[in-house]
Amino acid sequence: MLRRLIARAFWGVSRWRLVGAAAPDRPTVFIGAPHTSNWDFVLMLAIAWRLGVEIRWLGKKSLFAGWRGPVMRRLGGIPVDREDPSSVVADVVSRVHAGETFGLVITPDGTRTGAGYWKSGFYRIARDAGMPVTLCFVDRTTMTTGIGPTFELTGEVSADMDRIRAFYADKAGFRPEHRREPRLREEDPRA
Repeated sequence: MLRRLIARAFWGVSRWRLVGAAAPDRPTVFIGAPHTSNWDFVLMLAIAWRLGVEIRWLGKKSLFAGWRGPVMRRLGGIPVDREDPSSVVADVVSRVHAGETFGLVITPDGTRTGAGYWKSGFYRIARDAGMPVTLCFVDRTTMTTGIGPTFELTGEVSADMDRIRAFYADKAGFRPEHRREPRLREEDPRA
């Protein structure tokens, strides 16, 4: 109840507009992109709280140090050890298989400054847990943010990523200069 009130107040005074599709009615992997600013976190919470979506999100483990740990966990955070990122896939999949119901927010850009490839953990988690992906966005050029389409991954990485690239082609992010093209290392035969 309090979260919805906070979200309503946020959207009432914000220059940003919440647009797009309704929240999915089943657990999904929410892709948050382009991830170019820490303000993306505030927008993510405002969207989830406004729509009443129970979310979990992945964050570097240093965000969970000291007094911030309980706060970040209460906000849905799951710490990721960057020294062993593969363990998070198994952890999240086991949570889903154990019956936890949530939307998992992942920023596959991996960092707020564009460089290199998207992280493929979102793809592995969605496939291993049998969850669809939902494309969420931030677009400074239109001052909009929201939820886009939800779809099942086919396992054809290039075809799935073509669909994701088409959706994000006109989305600039909070800081457009840091936007990164949605591409996985697995798509590049030279990588």
